[in-house]
Amino acid sequence: MDLRELPRVVWVLAASRFVGSATAFVFLFLTLYLTGPRDLSAPRAGLVAGVVGVALLVGNFTGGRWGDRHGHRRVLLVASSVGAVVLMSVPWLPVWAMVLALPVAAYLSAVGQVSTGALTALAMPRGDRRTAVALGRAASNAGFVIGPLLGALVVTWSWEALFVLDGLAVLLIRVVLSRALPVEPPAAPTTPGPGMLRVVLGDRSLVVLLVGVVLVDVVYRQLYTTLPLHLRDSGAPVGLYAAVIAVGSGLILVLELPVTKRLRGRSAYPVIAAGYALVGVGTFLFQLPVTVVSVMLAMVVLTAGEILYKTTATAHVLDAAPDHLVGQYQGLYAGASTSGMMLAGPIGTAIYAVAPALLWPVMGAVALVAAGCVLLSAVPQEARV
Repeated sequence: MDLRELPRVVWVLAASRFVGSATAFVFLFLTLYLTGPRDLSAPRAGLVAGVVGVALLVGNFTGGRWGDRHGHRRVLLVASSVGAVVLMSVPWLPVWAMVLALPVAAYLSAVGQVSTGALTALAMPRGDRRTAVALGRAASNAGFVIGPLLGALVVTWSWEALFVLDGLAVLLIRVVLSRALPVEPPAAPTTPGPGMLRVVLGDRSLVVLLVGVVLVDVVYRQLYTTLPLHLRDSGAPVGLYAAVIAVGSGLILVLELPVTKRLRGRSAYPVIAAGYALVGVGTFLFQLPVTVVSVMLAMVVLTAGEILYKTTATAHVLDAAPDHLVGQYQGLYAGASTSGMMLAGPIGTAIYAVAPALLWPVMGAVALVAAGCVLLSAVPQEARV
């Protein structure tokens, strides 16, 4: 499907993701805020950040159920309203109340994001969702390119403003979406059809795919956990790490939409497996002696894998969902990805502390194993199509 043929609601939701990513200041600078103005020790700040991460994970896994039961538009608007107010109140709360408020805000943020993804999927027919998913990812990545810079400027002015502006942006998005999203019919008293667990467990290929998402995200998120340590310990300047991340984001912005359009007719599982494999190869390449060329080459290969698997896997999971479980499937995929993100730091840093030379080979092998499992598990399903 051409971008011009996408429904208006898909464009509106993509624009909301751009604004939300560009103004997601709080969670970018959370540990600095906790150890700075709040004067918490680094371990206590890390504990609070960990609880916030758990709240995000729980929000991903449970948020889809609220939307499937009560309507995704309703849930998105309520979660945005309450979450924004909680977020803006944080700077004026005592520490004990702040520790309670931050996970609540994180949970509601995740619930809203799940409903956003579900609304995007429901606006598209099955089989045409990859382009809509790619547009949303491109918008979100574009927001994350400018978000850290804007947040850094706000921090130099006021920590309180960081929370207030973030919350106001959420409320602005809520007002726009309340006008742009079609009003849903009254919620049905019961959810028709079998439950999510029963349906998912009946699809072996999908289960393997979701396990692969967890494994590959553990590998992929080493970009943000152990790669900066590896480059620093190899004598590289911090500017090289910043350039690597910028190159990856730039490639996604430029290439993901056209690549998705080119591959939209291809079977999902081989594309996903190829993406996993490229993530593994790119990860292996970080083992090379650190130079600008070797690090950039590794990043380009790894990003090519991300472009192949992220959009395709997300759209495939949504296409596999029965109509009454679209939100829960969206949350299932987001939860699997978030699980990988949460495991990436502890696992990667543990390996790096014990045997730095093993980190990249081990992580590369994990991604390649996931690729092989996904490809093999798809054979019976593809034969049935």
